[in-house]
Amino acid sequence: MGAGGAGWWRAALALRAASGGWRRAAAPGPGAAGAAGRRLCSGGAPGLSYQELKDLKKTDVLHIDVRERWEVESSGKIPASINIPLGELVEALQMDPAEFKERYNQKMPAKSDPVVFSCLAGKRSKQALGFATSLGFSRVQQYAGGFEDWVKHEPPEKKGR
Repeated sequence: MGAGGAGWWRAALALRAASGGWRRAAAPGPGAAGAAGRRLCSGGAPGLSYQELKDLKKTDVLHIDVRERWEVESSGKIPASINIPLGELVEALQMDPAEFKERYNQKMPAKSDPVVFSCLAGKRSKQALGFATSLGFSRVQQYAGGFEDWVKHEPPEKKGR
């Protein structure tokens, strides 16, 4: 997702050092190794804080909001996020890149690209993290505070802005 991959990764590592780090998943699959990888990626260290997300948004990260469309339309969204409802996520992450670009107006992330998931308060983004990991995405994280936490710090982006 852009030329700044190595710089992004260094910045992400620095940001996450104090809170347990970005979690790299083991290859998903049957058996203990797959289960351990999924558990490592969807549990353990807490999700990103507001400030960590804000700092990461200055880099080349794809931020996916997994709330329902009606939630985003009625409440607004975190700036520079794209909306892919949780029920569409697995299909979306397996789409042909041209179809993904057409549907979401965003370049399809590679499995090694940095991706952050958010929702209203953290439950669905944690599920999204598990789904992405099971599909082989290795640089994924969640903003556990979600939209509820974001609006405590700054106003959301409303439709039409």
